[in-house]
Amino acid sequence: MDGQDKVDVSRRTLLGAAAFAGVFGAVLAAVPSQGEDAGVTTGPAPDLSALQRQRVDLLRPPFVHPHDQVAVGAPRIVEFTLTIEEKPLVLDEYGTTVHAMTFNGSVPGPLMVVHQDDYVELTLINPDTNQMPHNIDFHSATGALGGGGLTLINPGEQVKLRFKATRAGVFVYHCAPGGPMIPWHVVSGMNGAIMVLPRDGLKDGAGKPLKYDYVYYVGEQDFYVPRDAEGNFKTYESAGDGYADMLEVMKTLTPTHEVFNGAVGALTGENAMTANVGETVLIIHSQANRDTRPHLIGGHGDYVWATGKFHNTPEVDLETWHIPGGCAGAALYTFLQPGVYAYVNHNLIEAVELGATAHFKVGGKWNDDLMTQVQAPTPIDG
Repeated sequence: MDGQDKVDVSRRTLLGAAAFAGVFGAVLAAVPSQGEDAGVTTGPAPDLSALQRQRVDLLRPPFVHPHDQVAVGAPRIVEFTLTIEEKPLVLDEYGTTVHAMTFNGSVPGPLMVVHQDDYVELTLINPDTNQMPHNIDFHSATGALGGGGLTLINPGEQVKLRFKATRAGVFVYHCAPGGPMIPWHVVSGMNGAIMVLPRDGLKDGAGKPLKYDYVYYVGEQDFYVPRDAEGNFKTYESAGDGYADMLEVMKTLTPTHEVFNGAVGALTGENAMTANVGETVLIIHSQANRDTRPHLIGGHGDYVWATGKFHNTPEVDLETWHIPGGCAGAALYTFLQPGVYAYVNHNLIEAVELGATAHFKVGGKWNDDLMTQVQAPTPIDG
């Protein structure tokens, strides 16, 4: 998409992908035309040379790159790079391992932050060390399958996409190479989120500005790991070797693991998110495939955009909020007590048994007016 070149959304990359041996060739050859042809031809690219450019180095979740909460100056072009990495990923303390597909090596991919009416300019790289074609579908973008129709690349290729961020909110992005590859890539970890802030910042229902001291990104991921005849999780030499077995587990709609940030315990213990009493945290939570219901044990959602769209009035004082699958939500909370808070998917089976639990470690002084133990445990009277 550089310069004045025209880009035809065609079958090129999918047909090239069909050259891969084994299961990849058989499956990719059957991908329907939805992923082959978005029915558009772009170009010439608009001349935006008068706009300021800003290059952003992305951070591994739950951390988020520095950004202004209120836009400074006119809309700009914000440059990001995502490098696709196919890699083994250990999910739990038992060593259960999957062949993950990732943006920048993490599950979820990094959170990108821009302001409404900025231009997002993404360079997507698929190194020749990978085995499969990939692309990216931004739920925040307009046209060409969210950009998926313009970004499908084989190993050894890269592509540059630019779109205008016209709607404020947090939005999922994910790989969507077509047909049965779409759910497989998504539940193999290939998703993330982008936050498009209003140019004048976040506001409550009365128009009062809302600020945060920290922002953390929690990406919830469902995994579907096949088992052997004895019930043990299986491992495979390659992602393709496990595809058929994994597809059968996927079709049960019952994940074997439901985790935050790629693994059981990834955001607990030494990896817990941190804050202090009196500090306000913005929690971004995405789930690209299944519904979820975040809950902060011992806290609340002071202001919540459950479907993540900032021009909607935030709900207040929530105990639990519902984020639909394929969506990202946002919750703002000011911590009032010190201690360890569990942040969970309040399907408690998924939280406790499947791994959807994170921790906040909060420093500060305890407020006995908010809560106190009136009497310590003693034998029952009488």
